[in-house]
Amino acid sequence: MVQPPEGVEHFSLDGIEYEAFNTSGGLGTLCETLSGKVEKLDYKSVRYSGHRKLMKFLLDDLRMSSGRNGLKTMLRRAVPSTAQDVVLIFVTVTGMRRGQLVQDVFTRKIFAKQVCGMPMSEIQITTAGAICAELDLFREGVLPQSGFVRQEQVPLAVFLDNRFGKLYEGASAVVSERALAAA
Repeated sequence: MVQPPEGVEHFSLDGIEYEAFNTSGGLGTLCETLSGKVEKLDYKSVRYSGHRKLMKFLLDDLRMSSGRNGLKTMLRRAVPSTAQDVVLIFVTVTGMRRGQLVQDVFTRKIFAKQVCGMPMSEIQITTAGAICAELDLFREGVLPQSGFVRQEQVPLAVFLDNRFGKLYEGASAVVSERALAAA
């Protein structure tokens, strides 16, 4: 159990500086599934450098966390909406493989684009694409037909091959599965 937005890490990808910090969600039941198999597992939000400090100033120092409507109004007035944002998937796995300590890294950037003739933001694509792919897989009988289905029960290669999973174009199932096997 960790507090957001603590656990700050800084890294660069493709020459762009980012920061990552603890956030809620994302892992779901993965912690229980991998219990005893991994030493450390975390899920972090990735933002451009400086985001955390600015949000901490607004929410904590200016006490705008108690006046969220005012904060939303101010941000909508001051920060332009853009289609040039990006969803960044960054997975690092470090572990023993055949007696040697190794690290695998998997990255993917997803940008806004047209889907079925409609403009969609990167967050719409990744959120809607994932849920639609899993509904498709359930309907096709690929996923268990009753009970709770954990996200880690969805085979990555099958997910990426799905018509909605293809929205994650360029993602590599081979690297991700190898990285998870190394843990």
